[in-house]
Amino acid sequence: MTIVSTRDFRANQTKYLGMASRGEHVVLKSRLGSYRLIPLEEESEEEKRDVTAEICQGMKDWKEFLETGKSDKFRPASELIDELRNI
Repeated sequence: MTIVSTRDFRANQTKYLGMASRGEHVVLKSRLGSYRLIPLEEESEEEKRDVTAEICQGMKDWKEFLETGKSDKFRPASELIDELRNI
């Protein structure tokens, strides 16, 4: 595993991206935290998401809610605000 600072990464991006592409573990360490570089084609099935499909499904759910006024998928805004306050 290679641990690299953000400064060194910026100066040598091609080197570290190449290492990650070859399957080596590259960790980018910054004051905001540590991040592992992973090529997209190596994402696990759990990490892959079809964001477009998720957005389309959300729009269909919202349309159904507006038409019927009923939904078990939506909560009152006050509940969401309370949840955000507790994060």
